[in-house]
Amino acid sequence: MAAGLEEMFRAHWSLVYGFLARRTGNPTLAEELAQETFYRATRAFLGWRGGSAPAWLLAIARHVLIDEARRGRRLAPLPEALEDPGASPAQRLVVDEVLGALPAPQRLLLELVYVFGYSHAEVGAIVGSSEAAVKTGIWRARAAFRQEYERAEPAVEVDVLVEESL
Repeated sequence: MAAGLEEMFRAHWSLVYGFLARRTGNPTLAEELAQETFYRATRAFLGWRGGSAPAWLLAIARHVLIDEARRGRRLAPLPEALEDPGASPAQRLVVDEVLGALPAPQRLLLELVYVFGYSHAEVGAIVGSSEAAVKTGIWRARAAFRQEYERAEPAVEVDVLVEESL
């Protein structure tokens, strides 16, 4: 059992560390949190029901990160939404509406990558797909988002022009 656990940790260290490094913006803190993640995984290993090891480890890492944030340590800022920070309120509203109109799997992929900052490999581990399937899914989700946004955008431009003329 110990050898299998050690192999799993060696195989997934870079995934967990990379996730934590992006979220903390601090390599030293990320290493510390990765060690805490694997410590908690060791304690919880007997309760693990199998399945995707990367998804299980990333879930533990996310909880470690939440605990760290509760202790008051600053984490690297992530964008709150998919829109441009300089976008007008009307454009932000349209982005939120278009995102909400997408099918749940496409919305999930876009949020995991663009809002939460996960890599394609991490998203694959979370949703139980290969990295190639995630890349394809994100490409399709972006195409669907773009198509819906372009359909909704002329209304935004008209609204913005009316607001600016008032």
